[in-house]
Amino acid sequence: MRGLGTLVNFLAVIAGSGLGLFFKSGLKQRFHEILIQACGLATLFIGLGGAMTGLMKLSEKGTFETTNTMLLVFSLVIGGLIGELLQLETHMENLGGKLKSLLKANNDSQFVDGFVTATLVICVGAMAIVGSIRDGLTGDYTMLFAKAILDFIIVMVFASSMGIGVMLSAIPLLIYQGTITMSAVLISQYMDDTLISYLSCIGSVLIFGVGVNLIFGKKLRVGNLLPAILIPVVYFIFF
Repeated sequence: MRGLGTLVNFLAVIAGSGLGLFFKSGLKQRFHEILIQACGLATLFIGLGGAMTGLMKLSEKGTFETTNTMLLVFSLVIGGLIGELLQLETHMENLGGKLKSLLKANNDSQFVDGFVTATLVICVGAMAIVGSIRDGLTGDYTMLFAKAILDFIIVMVFASSMGIGVMLSAIPLLIYQGTITMSAVLISQYMDDTLISYLSCIGSVLIFGVGVNLIFGKKLRVGNLLPAILIPVVYFIFF
């Protein structure tokens, strides 16, 4: 059943966030801070590992060589310009603010940050992209099932320190992964291992950026870089 992986992932985020909220009230501030730092460090290296996998290859001589660097640069630059023009991150924050008002959580100072951060972490990674594509092309949802387990743990930790805004990230996840799954069916003739590798690499770089923001404070507008993921698709279809 196509789309089952995303549905299970959606439910895992809801459940993990709910469990995290259950523990939130019993944690002191210093525990909240160390949890955010731990999540940031883990996110940083998850992104770094995925990016290096896409950017490095083993040559016939047994040495590592860089690859795909120019496409990565062009994707980030062009995608960043598009995202900045559209002000995607601002729209994400505004959406978080509206959800905050809707849920009457005005006293929750971390609601918007929790929503935006969790959304970026669980949506733009390699597993979200590749898993959704596989689900759409072959109905293979095993990667998304594995991602659901990881997301359950991640959002549980996030929610325990950043509040209910984390739980609402399940909504964009459902839309995002569902869209990729359906799109994979429509453009299946262009979907090969090379394109999937490019998408995974760029997604991992964005995950690295989220990790930087978690550890060092909000410095990178990762939300505005999201269109970078689409650039390789456009390149493969038209060029």
